[in-house]
Amino acid sequence: MREAIAGIEVSPLLPPWLMGALLAVALLALMPALLARSRGVWLRALAFALILGFLANPRLVQETRDIRPDIALLVVDRSDSTRIAGRDAAIAAAAEAIAARAARFPDLELRTVTVEESGTRGTRLMEGIARALADIPRARLAAVLALTDGQAHDADAAATPDAPLHVLIPGAPGQTDRRLRIVEAPGFGIVGRSVEMRVAIEDLGVPAPSGVARLTIRRDGEPPRIETAPIGRDYRITIPITRGGPTVIELEAEERPGEVSGINNRAVVTIHGVRDRLRVLLVSGEPHAGERTWRRLLKSDPNVDLVHFTILRPPEKDDLTPLNELSLIAFPVRELFQVRIRDFDLIVLDRFANRGLLPSVYLRNIADYVRGGGALLLAVGPEFAGPTSLAATPLQSVLPARPLPGREAIAEGAFRPAITPQGHRHPVTAGLPGAPRPGEPAAWGRWYRALRAEARSGQAVMEGPNGTPLLLLDRVGEGRVALMLSDHIWLWSRGHDGGGPQAELLRRIAHWLMREPELEEEDLTARIEAGRLLVQRRSLSAEAPPEVTVAGPDGGERRALLEQAEPGRFTLAVPARQPGVWRVTDGTRTAFAAADAVNPLEIADLRADAAPLAPLARASGGSVRWIGDGSALPELRRVAAGRDTAGAGWIGLRRNQDHSVTGITAVPLLPGWLALSLLLGAALLAWRREGR
Repeated sequence: MREAIAGIEVSPLLPPWLMGALLAVALLALMPALLARSRGVWLRALAFALILGFLANPRLVQETRDIRPDIALLVVDRSDSTRIAGRDAAIAAAAEAIAARAARFPDLELRTVTVEESGTRGTRLMEGIARALADIPRARLAAVLALTDGQAHDADAAATPDAPLHVLIPGAPGQTDRRLRIVEAPGFGIVGRSVEMRVAIEDLGVPAPSGVARLTIRRDGEPPRIETAPIGRDYRITIPITRGGPTVIELEAEERPGEVSGINNRAVVTIHGVRDRLRVLLVSGEPHAGERTWRRLLKSDPNVDLVHFTILRPPEKDDLTPLNELSLIAFPVRELFQVRIRDFDLIVLDRFANRGLLPSVYLRNIADYVRGGGALLLAVGPEFAGPTSLAATPLQSVLPARPLPGREAIAEGAFRPAITPQGHRHPVTAGLPGAPRPGEPAAWGRWYRALRAEARSGQAVMEGPNGTPLLLLDRVGEGRVALMLSDHIWLWSRGHDGGGPQAELLRRIAHWLMREPELEEEDLTARIEAGRLLVQRRSLSAEAPPEVTVAGPDGGERRALLEQAEPGRFTLAVPARQPGVWRVTDGTRTAFAAADAVNPLEIADLRADAAPLAPLARASGGSVRWIGDGSALPELRRVAAGRDTAGAGWIGLRRNQDHSVTGITAVPLLPGWLALSLLLGAALLAWRREGR
């Protein structure tokens, strides 16, 4: 916009001190005539005035200016807290109305910026304003209008804007909100024990919160447990850890009447169950080259308490030497296999033969131990095919295979262990380091002895010469059994013929036997990562598993098909931005995943509140107004700099009058010819007047 401004400007031809001296001389010259009241004194004064006026050089100056329009910044809060209680609709309506009203002012430009989510940092409203102001000249800034619910988590450290800040808040003052806050929660717990967590139920916006509220506790989708918790004080909750892996705890406080939203009345905690100091019993039937392999593996795990016995003097070698003259200890059969057998998480029998050391009652105890939930690992050699084989004892009822009769049971000769098609889908053998792809020959080092056996149950995950079972895994009752039909795995640990993944394979076998969740062959798991729900289904079946049903925290359900990532493993990834417990089921198995709030600061207080931004608004000369559903928007007015910028029913946008001068025209008001003519006329009149 262009405008012309005219004014009178004085540009003396002489320095100011000389002009003052001439004025003093003129007054001294006029003083006697004034005192004598001479005729024509006023004409003489006019002559002096004309001389001084000419020397002052008055000019009529006219400027042509380009007026720059002022800029009003409209900041629209789009954080998660503005999406509740109809605030987003009120903010959208108010933004539209402000844009329409600002368009009526020809000297005003409205710029709109949006403040989105800031991860876990809450609403960074003032940071958004600062970024927008970096592109606006301060001389043109008329005002900052912020459409927000007032929850700005960076207001305390923000600088006061250089223009009025008007905060426009949807809704009405006096809102209340109840929240459930996790004070302390452990990340891990020992299986078989209980952990304790502390929570607090707090009522915000209530002068003196008190009383109690119902607290609903759910663990992995089990029937809820309801307790009564005090409001405003810490409350302790005891959670039993019954299994390894993640346990998802969902807590929900009952809603308070009239509160803004119940979103922050819920909280989710994931506690990982871990086993305490696993106790393993290793019994080696005789010294052999592979004995150290088992001992080294189990001793390398700091969470394993190993009890190891090696039978050095079997009963048939009794030479009547007194026991007190031997450096050996008697094998504590009753102590291990009757009194304390349930204390062990895993029993390993390494090339153990039935030579009368374990009477039938103790072997039956081992079988009962397995059925009751114990774990048994057998690594067998030639003794498994002889008359002292454990397959001919009461232990046979839990073994997944029986050796072939006679000499057919022992296969001597070089062969390379291979993974079976079912083994490529089983987590114990799938993806072993250096494992060949299905259908490709193995590149591991060779073994030289295997036991031929007839598989009766379980899964053969590795095979030996001519496709005979080499490693069988089986579930018996509540327990598990693994049978390794060779005693040459130690060759891999020595690097013979290139070696193989001996340590990793034995670790997986032991952990599968002890029910580590990540090695379950038939399992459905779910977890939340980076705002996505990741579902994994493991299955030994060659067929694709059925589609799964995904239920969100709000109760909404959707069905989805899993995609095969590798043999036996199917995956699914779906967005999961809602905080709370997500449930996935395939009709048989159910998995739970806990999603924390994407922005926990954002839901910590869901009230629309003027308190965080009110000090900044007052310091800038602005105001805080409640706009209801967007219809109670105050009027916009342009006000001059230095005037009030807010009043009853209106808010002001400062008029800065920032401009640039495009042209200047100067016209002398007393040019020389005019001054000389007037001076001569005044002098002539004065001479004539005084001469009479």
